[in-house]
Amino acid sequence: MDGILPLWKPAGMTSHDCVMKVRRIFKTRKVGHTGTLDPEVEGVLPICIGQATKIVPFLMDTKKTYIAELQLGVATETEDRYGKVVEQAQVDEFPSIKENDDVLRSFLGTSIQIPPMYSAVKVKGKRLYEYARANEEVDRPQRKIHIYSMERLAIHEVEQTIRFKVTCSRGTYIRTLCVDIGKKLGFPAHMSFLERIQTGSIAKDDTVTFAMLEQVTDEKELQNFLLPMVSGVDHLAKIEVDDEWKQKILYGQKLPRPNELPETNPFLFVQKDTLLAIYQLHGKNHQEIKPVRVFHPEEK
Repeated sequence: MDGILPLWKPAGMTSHDCVMKVRRIFKTRKVGHTGTLDPEVEGVLPICIGQATKIVPFLMDTKKTYIAELQLGVATETEDRYGKVVEQAQVDEFPSIKENDDVLRSFLGTSIQIPPMYSAVKVKGKRLYEYARANEEVDRPQRKIHIYSMERLAIHEVEQTIRFKVTCSRGTYIRTLCVDIGKKLGFPAHMSFLERIQTGSIAKDDTVTFAMLEQVTDEKELQNFLLPMVSGVDHLAKIEVDDEWKQKILYGQKLPRPNELPETNPFLFVQKDTLLAIYQLHGKNHQEIKPVRVFHPEEK
């Protein structure tokens, strides 16, 4: 069984918990998730099954879209509503709509972000949250992130919250983004709500829940919940091939460089919407392309 399970991750489970549960339901160990979500956060968590585990790095590299909410006036050690309060300030005059929108727009584009101490980023072999729990100081690595869009959804002056929708690159910490927005508005802040509504082309409306999966006992019915592998890498350019090329591709052969280069590198070889392989330009021989991942549709 090969494909992508468009799971709606429930609150209270880690991404690893979800992988373990999918392994039990689908009776296979070849399962991998495509981007960690904090245990308290719900949202789109594509789970790759079977040969689809080969595309995990490519699906992780796609854009993510979130609905987030920040609360002004309170900062916490974890940058979300579950952490210990470390700073408070009275918000006597809530920022105007124009000021809010101007600040949100200022984050569009590429910038540098420092991940929060309570995160799974590794430094010198240890997770940052391990240093945080031990009250140890450590230099955190800077990360380049990209914000593609940011839209204000609602403002609640009584609750002192700003809700917004953001589409961003891999590796963006929305908790930290909320803190940085608060700083630009002149107040301590933390993330009070988060939900991931899209990963790549897989949206909330495409997802299934564990409750839906647990109602099914037949393996063929479980297969119906899976999206084709190609849907997880449809941000890459596609080249349709005939049967002759299909055989060469499935053997993992290096091939002549196409006359018309694809718009992305790497790119896909497909036949009738079935993913055959992911190829890339050869680094040394500019007349060739070489395989990165090869898939075998007939494999079980």
